Amino acid sequence: MASPETVRLDVEGMTCASCASRIERVLGKQEGVSEAIINYATGDARVVFDPQLTEIETLAAAVDRIGYGIRPARAEDEPTPDSATRSALVFLLLAVAGTALAVWAPSTAVVIGATTIVTFVAGWQIHAEAARRARRLATNMDTLISMGSLAAYGYSIWAVVAGEEPYFHTAAFIVTFVLTGRYLEARAKGRASEAVMRLLSLGAKEATVRRGDSWVVIPADDVQPGDELAVAPGGIIPADGVVVEGSSEVDESMMTGESVPVVKSGGDEVFGATVNQQGRLVIRATAVGSESSLGRIARMVEDAQATKADVQRLADRISAVFVPSVLVVAGLTTAGWLMTGTAFGEALALGIAVLVVACPCALGLATPMAVMVGTGRGAELGVLFKQADVFERVKRVDMVMFDKTGTLTAGAMEFRAMHTSMDQRRFLQLVASAEAGTSHPIATAMVNEAERRDIGLLPVTELTNHPGLGLEAEVDFTHVWVGTAELMEKQDFLMPDVYPIVADSLEQAGSTVFFAGWYGEVKGLIAVGDRIRPESAAAVVALSAMNVSSAMITGDSSRVAHSVAEVVGIEEVRAGVRPDEKAEAVAAMQAKGLTVAFAGDGINDAPALSVADIGMAVGAGSDIAIESGDIVLANSSPLTVATAVDLARRIHGTIRENLGWAFLYNTAAIPLAVFGFLSPSIAAGAMALSSLSVVLNSLRLSRYGRSSGFAR
Repeated sequence: MASPETVRLDVEGMTCASCASRIERVLGKQEGVSEAIINYATGDARVVFDPQLTEIETLAAAVDRIGYGIRPARAEDEPTPDSATRSALVFLLLAVAGTALAVWAPSTAVVIGATTIVTFVAGWQIHAEAARRARRLATNMDTLISMGSLAAYGYSIWAVVAGEEPYFHTAAFIVTFVLTGRYLEARAKGRASEAVMRLLSLGAKEATVRRGDSWVVIPADDVQPGDELAVAPGGIIPADGVVVEGSSEVDESMMTGESVPVVKSGGDEVFGATVNQQGRLVIRATAVGSESSLGRIARMVEDAQATKADVQRLADRISAVFVPSVLVVAGLTTAGWLMTGTAFGEALALGIAVLVVACPCALGLATPMAVMVGTGRGAELGVLFKQADVFERVKRVDMVMFDKTGTLTAGAMEFRAMHTSMDQRRFLQLVASAEAGTSHPIATAMVNEAERRDIGLLPVTELTNHPGLGLEAEVDFTHVWVGTAELMEKQDFLMPDVYPIVADSLEQAGSTVFFAGWYGEVKGLIAVGDRIRPESAAAVVALSAMNVSSAMITGDSSRVAHSVAEVVGIEEVRAGVRPDEKAEAVAAMQAKGLTVAFAGDGINDAPALSVADIGMAVGAGSDIAIESGDIVLANSSPLTVATAVDLARRIHGTIRENLGWAFLYNTAAIPLAVFGFLSPSIAAGAMALSSLSVVLNSLRLSRYGRSSGFAR
């Protein structure tokens, strides 16, 4: 069996949730298809299939047989959400004008003409879709609307001839209200898609590429991995890459949500679509197009929008049987009122009201609309949800377990203190020179401190590492030993009594202490520490306000771990945990009945991210961690963890509100129509209002974090 492929396809002809359910069922039954998800709100399909057993053409033929169409996702030159909105507006304006004329014109001929234009010109798409469904013995929302408006129109023509009261305005109102709802839906869908579209539009349009000894300007889409690119001050970086020349500050706010520019120099990683602010940079491209960070972010958002929450699957199943059921109820309503002696025209109008008011538009929009808006806003804030079902799972989270290094702390050692019996500059020069030959984080801290003090480093002629203990090196004719107290003891170095006392005090404060000695004596000690992120404490407080407790898990020593935990306000600490034990620690919390989220950034965090009920991968971390997470945080601020939990819960709450309103509307509206309390015109208005309420409620998510909260 070949590896399954996942494709995104545009779906044509959908007008309601029952359409989506029908297409989904047909695709799911095709040989080789393991998953098919149709999103009514976005108008696309996500299909996972075995290419050895089926192909896109076969799937398209199956969908065509039931009256719909699928094709490869929209190209750049094809209609956009904006053009769909404009088209919907044109038909709406035509319907509004015709309806106004039909209501106010004194001439019967003008009324008939205006209603004809509204019903058959402005509403032609409704009838065309209904006819396509009928030819295949299928139904959808258009079936209800088409039958209702045509019945009102046809009866009115007969009524004019027979001298009865016509219902021309009813036919016109039905079409106009439906088109009003569709215009608002189209407008909302366009707005909900803007977040991803804005992200993609931020990319550079051109790139300056080295070609031999000269620089040439080419389209950014033509950049290939390995190309060297020059980026002037104020220019947009065309692709992900590594700085090979120059230094500058880069505005990465569009990627991480952080407003403070980041200093970049030789060897530092940069991301496409970020803005070079000061000096000229030359970068070597490492990832372009859809493989760049920007492309991956857009793909994650689209994938989340293409998936379905479990609650939406229930709504889809209901919608699939809803339309046929409504046709039966409408027929029985008309027949029932006729049996009570009601005039045919009035009985027919009541049946039409049932057809119109029962349309499950709001039910189909409830979940996808909230997911579209919420995930789009999340992308703007640096929170990327990978699946729609994450919103339901986050609702149940009791505890967030934080990895310490790189998550609660910066993951980079910094110099804190130095104690020596000799000249400090000479002591630091020898230690930093010895350490400079390694890539250990402590070495980086030492070298940075020497540079800060303008202390030149000396050449190292010999270097030997002692794993877990330290190193020895020949520096300026001095054999230098740097490492733990155990290493000093193994070399029989004389340890002055003051150093263990000072070391203990520094370790109590959360520092890591190492010693340095030569000529048989410990000459001093240096303390370094991992800087605690300033937002860590605020993140713990924010989570606590949501009734979510925080815990820390780390491979560091208990003393260091508890010192960090005390600063950030965490009481539950698991220290000295090996990488392979992190997942076991998460499972242990789950065994206590807790729903656990885990936030981490490293390769060694991947197992814990997978085991946790919710895995939150810090975006500055490894690709393996990102792949293992359910939520990707594009910046390294722990406060974004709280933002992710809060936003996910708000999206879930919005989904429940939308579905509650949609179910309540249909539950209440159908009996009212059956028992004669709603005219067809009022029913059409109520149906449009139901969809509008779902759309507007979902759009509230686009304002999340703009005026309050902890979005950044």
